[in-house]
Amino acid sequence: MKIKLAKICDLNCIMKMYKSCVEGMIKNGIDQWDHSYPNSEIIQEDIKNETYFICEMEGEIVGGINIDQKQDSTYLDIDWEDTSDSFLVVHRLGVMQEFWNKKIGTDLMLFTENLVIEKKLKSIRLDTYSGNPKAMEFYRRLGYNELGTIDLKPNKNKYHCFEKNIIK
Repeated sequence: MKIKLAKICDLNCIMKMYKSCVEGMIKNGIDQWDHSYPNSEIIQEDIKNETYFICEMEGEIVGGINIDQKQDSTYLDIDWEDTSDSFLVVHRLGVMQEFWNKKIGTDLMLFTENLVIEKKLKSIRLDTYSGNPKAMEFYRRLGYNELGTIDLKPNKNKYHCFEKNIIK
């Protein structure tokens, strides 16, 4: 398994990975994402910004994640433990359905933790949909603290914000 910065030529394979992920979520009754999100325009922008990373196994893209310092304005309502503004934000962590439960998500999150250390930052922030209990349990298991909820998208339930302090 290899995690690396995505290139524009990876876009079609990344979208194939998300299609599989979304189909699996819908099959499991999770309506967090749909066929309009994540979309190729958003991922293309992530790639151009050099903040999108892919996980490859035997040359196939099986997972992806965007890691940057951009947070939604609703994050300002959360009482974050790290008040230094020295954080990375995780967006759009996805894994091809056929590779669920193979530790790909864990490896992508450990990769993110290592980026925090490399960049001499302090913490990681993220949000996940209240209708996705598997994701919420995943982040708790990795040591993330749940700090509150936000209204991120119209016609959706709450999103739970999580944080993990890497460097104290």
